[in-house]
Amino acid sequence: MPSRWWSLLLLYACLLLPGAVSAADPCPLLRAQTNAVDFATRIAAIACHEHQLWYRPFIDSEGRVAGSSVREAEASQLANGEHAWRRVAGYWHGSGLMGAVAQRPGAAECGHAGTGGAALPACRTFIIDTPWSAAFVSWVVRQAALPGFNASASHVSYVRDAYRAPDDSPYRVVAPEAATPARGDLLCYARSADRTFGFAGLAQLLATSDEGLGMHCDIVVDAQPRLGLAWLVGGNVFDGVTMRVLPLTAGGRFRDLPSRSPADPPCSPDLPAQCNANRQDWTVLLQLRPPEALAGLVPPPPPTPAAAAQPLPAGFPTQPAGTPAGCCVHCVAGDTRVPRCPRVPAGAAD
Repeated sequence: MPSRWWSLLLLYACLLLPGAVSAADPCPLLRAQTNAVDFATRIAAIACHEHQLWYRPFIDSEGRVAGSSVREAEASQLANGEHAWRRVAGYWHGSGLMGAVAQRPGAAECGHAGTGGAALPACRTFIIDTPWSAAFVSWVVRQAALPGFNASASHVSYVRDAYRAPDDSPYRVVAPEAATPARGDLLCYARSADRTFGFAGLAQLLATSDEGLGMHCDIVVDAQPRLGLAWLVGGNVFDGVTMRVLPLTAGGRFRDLPSRSPADPPCSPDLPAQCNANRQDWTVLLQLRPPEALAGLVPPPPPTPAAAAQPLPAGFPTQPAGTPAGCCVHCVAGDTRVPRCPRVPAGAAD
């Protein structure tokens, strides 16, 4: 028998071995379960659905970033044909948080994000300048109708809720390195430039202070100890909805979560080892409580209705009829990612 046939038979035999399994992205299958009965699957499915819309960018288990093709403020379309920036405006609106950031420049204009082909440059500036990762988590959880969750534009708010009022929160606070992540959990890190917190430092802050803290949380969409991997999805990660892959131990805990310190040298071509996007100040895992505990919590508010298309105010800038796709006339100042449309000579036909 030719050697290549022996090679094929050997490969086939390896695939049949119990340990020879594929560490495939779980989201293509999960995304269809947005109406699942259990909250954990529903949360994971909704997050997965969004990740698929953004063309599946990811950070692999070595901290390398790949697949990012659409950015938050671009006119480029997501997989469902929607502009990326309009989708982000929808996270703010659908989470019920637009009022919390109404004072920020451009927020009011985002109220018209569902209106036709309006360029809305101020809204797109708002999308760029306003961190939206907490709005994304809040939107996903609101869509899943999780009881007891208080949506917030700041991650630390619902982390503090879980720490100070554990009986009223759908989550319980645990140290990331001492926990087994599962669907629906939230893994969070602190984003302080001048110090690191870890779980102990965060617990001290939550217990003694009401001050804010820059944080980021990703949603655990699946964890497979047999495969040694966990998959998480977060918003506003490299300007999109991005998956993060983290290694697990055989017992299901996070394995060697890369941690950073303020003294770390910056990522650069000279120090590529410092460019691990998974190296963070991991502070807390919010574990979703069991269904019987969730059943006794305050029911979630009704979903925020989709923003109705409203007539634009007089003089409001809109893209002229016939504007080519992929360029702008009323552009966001300083944003060179969307090219300005070529000038059309006066009197030229459409």
